[in-house]
Amino acid sequence: MRWFEIALVSLTLITGLVWLVDKLWLRSRREAGAGLIETKEPVLVDYSRAFFPVLLVVLLLRSFVAEPFRIPTGSMMPTLLVGDFILVNKFSYGLRLPINNRKVVALGEPQRGDVAVFRFPGYPCEVGGQLLRSGDRACANVQHEVPVQDWIKRVIGLPGDTVAYYDEVLSINGQPLQYRFDGIYQGTGSGADMTGARLVTEFLADRPHQILERDDHPMFPTPGEGEWVVPEGHYLVMGDNRDNSEDGRFWGVLPEENLRGKAIVVWMNFDRRGGGIDFSRIGTGIR
Repeated sequence: MRWFEIALVSLTLITGLVWLVDKLWLRSRREAGAGLIETKEPVLVDYSRAFFPVLLVVLLLRSFVAEPFRIPTGSMMPTLLVGDFILVNKFSYGLRLPINNRKVVALGEPQRGDVAVFRFPGYPCEVGGQLLRSGDRACANVQHEVPVQDWIKRVIGLPGDTVAYYDEVLSINGQPLQYRFDGIYQGTGSGADMTGARLVTEFLADRPHQILERDDHPMFPTPGEGEWVVPEGHYLVMGDNRDNSEDGRFWGVLPEENLRGKAIVVWMNFDRRGGGIDFSRIGTGIR
């Protein structure tokens, strides 16, 4: 969605500049040259004056208050389903400028268990139409940037934490989390292939949430086991669909400057494979 940000910022600046130039200089000259004859406002000025306030409000709301995102994959099932449209609180982790995502006002930091949207740091370049990961030698001579991708995962490790994941059990700073088996998951629509997975509640700090575990159809040949020390200014994030999520277990810790905001609510779900709109998802809080 970076192209939309660029277009929105560009249109806001252009219409605002046209309106300002006309208000300060061109209108008075136009009226003075016309004398008593009523002058017609140029089409460009007319449209700029009409659209600038609307574009400015949309830009401010989208950049600093809340932004909509759509969930395209099942990596956060069962918390988020394919086709969920969510709202992301843009000021939870500080006010950031559009396009470059630079933080200008520090208001808060991620808490353990937050569901966060971020700009994916794992693909630094594109060679021959293939996205390559950090550290790949082929990226050394590539000058152009890869289109930015927005991803969503759950914050597991905070700065200074040591996080371990073995045998489907998370441990934070040497303390294993508690788990409760809730039954067998029944998927629908685009998530039907997750039918048969184990539905488990993971007690992460004060954010108990459900995750999916399955052994028969993992996304990766390795289970993503290991131990990670989270440095300052970074976070470790993981998907709730543990065996079908490309997350920090595979590409490393997330830099703070890549954060976009905190997911707060599902405002709609539209899944073609699921029959269209699922009205039961509307208003679902994200925790």
